[in-house]
Amino acid sequence: MDDNEFIQAVARRCGASARQATAIAQATLRTLAERIDRGEARTLAAELPEGLRAYMFAPSETVERFGLDIFVQRVAGRAEVDGAAARNGMRAVFDTMRETVTPGEYDDVVAQLPADLWEITEPAARFD
Repeated sequence: MDDNEFIQAVARRCGASARQATAIAQATLRTLAERIDRGEARTLAAELPEGLRAYMFAPSETVERFGLDIFVQRVAGRAEVDGAAARNGMRAVFDTMRETVTPGEYDDVVAQLPADLWEITEPAARFD
C-alpha cells in the first residue's frame, strides 16, 4: 500500500476528505509514536508507506503513558478536528494500519497500549 492508498482508505472509512484524512493520519501516528516504545515505533515505521514513516519518530526518547482521552485530545488538536472526528479518524487509521503491516507487528503495537485504547484498535464492525 502506498501513501495515497493509505490516506484514501482512511478517508473512506471515516467519511473525511483526503486533506482531513491526511491530517488525522499524521496526528494519529505522531501521537502513537509518543505512546509506544521507540524500538517498536521504528519497526512499525519500516512497514508503513514511505511518506508516513516520519510521523512515527517522537521528539523525545521517553515513552509517555496516557490513555484514550489524552490520545483523542492530542489527535483532535493536531488535526484540528473535534473529538468525535478524531476518534472516528483514529479508528480508520488503526483499521488501515492493520491491513498495511504484518499481523505480528500490529499485535506488538497494540500490546503496548492501555486497555481503554483497544476500542479504537479492534476492527470496526462492517456495515452491510
